[in-house]
Amino acid sequence: MALRFVGIDPNTDLEHCPTVWADEEVGELVLQGWKAGPELRAACEENSPAKGGVPAGEEVIRIPARMVPMIREACDAVERSVVQ
Repeated sequence: MALRFVGIDPNTDLEHCPTVWADEEVGELVLQGWKAGPELRAACEENSPAKGGVPAGEEVIRIPARMVPMIREACDAVERSVVQ
């Protein structure tokens, strides 16, 4: 697995922080974030076109907007790896 570290939320400690990686080998973003609380999870399920809620193998997470540049960088890296 060729994970490329992109960044950590600069406003959190280095133990509990949203993080962004790009898996350029398979062309995917890998995100670590804060688990959504029950209200946000319910809102996501209510507003999702998919039926049946969030599957057991998936989770709703929060990533702060200040990390958008890191997410863009990871998207660019993944996009480049898929196009090649």
